[in-house]
Amino acid sequence: MAISDLPTLSILRTKMQWHEERQKVLAENVSNSNTPNFKPRDLVEPKFEIGSGKIDGGATTLAMARTSSSHIASDNADPSFGENNRAGFLTRPAGNSVSLEDEMLKVSSNQMNYAAVTELYSKSLHLLKTAIGKG
Repeated sequence: MAISDLPTLSILRTKMQWHEERQKVLAENVSNSNTPNFKPRDLVEPKFEIGSGKIDGGATTLAMARTSSSHIASDNADPSFGENNRAGFLTRPAGNSVSLEDEMLKVSSNQMNYAAVTELYSKSLHLLKTAIGKG
């Protein structure tokens, strides 16, 4: 079995690649902040099935669980809860809707998450080397 076949390392590699591509998209948003009629873009975060290593690019909904009969039931919960509803909210007269503050927050968050995933990948490789007696 090759190291590339390990599901954990494959997921971490996919996550790093996603962060790299997202950085490019966010950089395009920032660089086009004064371009007329430019709309900011973002990437959909990959979702992983726990235990199988499968990757899904679409978002899934999670049903709310009632652990007690005294909890309020949520039959008609808003599926858009937590989504960014500000897209296109601050449109300039030229039609540009890029908010530099929002984009820079996304860039810094993306950078921190990339660093965390890279550290996890590095630690996982170190653990594998230790397990086989090479570390």
